Amino acid sequence: MNKLIAFSILLLLACSVQYSHAQASVNDIRNAAGSENTSPNFIDGISFTPDGILQNTESGGTKSVKTSAAPIVVKNVEKVTVTSEEPGSLIEKITSIQFKYAMMLDVEVESLKNLSLFSFIEDWLGTHYRMGGTTKKGIDCSALTSTLLMAVYGFAIPRTAREQYDESQHIQKDNLKEGDLVFFNTHGGVSHVGLYLDNDYFVHASSSEGVTISNLNDHYYAKRFICGGRVED
Repeated sequence: MNKLIAFSILLLLACSVQYSHAQASVNDIRNAAGSENTSPNFIDGISFTPDGILQNTESGGTKSVKTSAAPIVVKNVEKVTVTSEEPGSLIEKITSIQFKYAMMLDVEVESLKNLSLFSFIEDWLGTHYRMGGTTKKGIDCSALTSTLLMAVYGFAIPRTAREQYDESQHIQKDNLKEGDLVFFNTHGGVSHVGLYLDNDYFVHASSSEGVTISNLNDHYYAKRFICGGRVED
């Protein structure tokens, strides 16, 4: 009988120890789960990442976009408002146009403040080139720059590239700023014109691509660049 009682006591003690170990394991799992994800999440598809870039994953891939504020991951690029209590991480009212052209120009999203300019470009982008054309059915380079300058900046300039060159203040490439004209010698004299945007990119009506954005450092344009032209009141 004494042996049976002793055996029962030992069995109860063993069960108690096993329960204590099991409970500790459960607590460990709960603690791990609670600390697994500590990065801030604000809205669906928007989260901060520690690598310092802004990524667009709408098409399944990723594309880096510079931003001076905290980086976010965007799956569906629409107008969004993201707020955070952390200093310097506020991003608000970022539009799809800002994202698109920040990617194209490789600049910070926040630097694209002239939404009228990029809305105009978005409206005309891809329009076919047509010599002498002035409408969405077809437009040439100087008609595009004159229409853009009037619509966005309120500047009236002559119709042809040569006249625009004569009427503008000539400036060097290093001094270009948004809204300046850029002139090229593509087939003798001043024969092509575009409008400077940022980071060496400019918008123009190309005879081969229609209204598009190109870079001054591209071999074709670098070889044919004449100068910039600033239009002032």
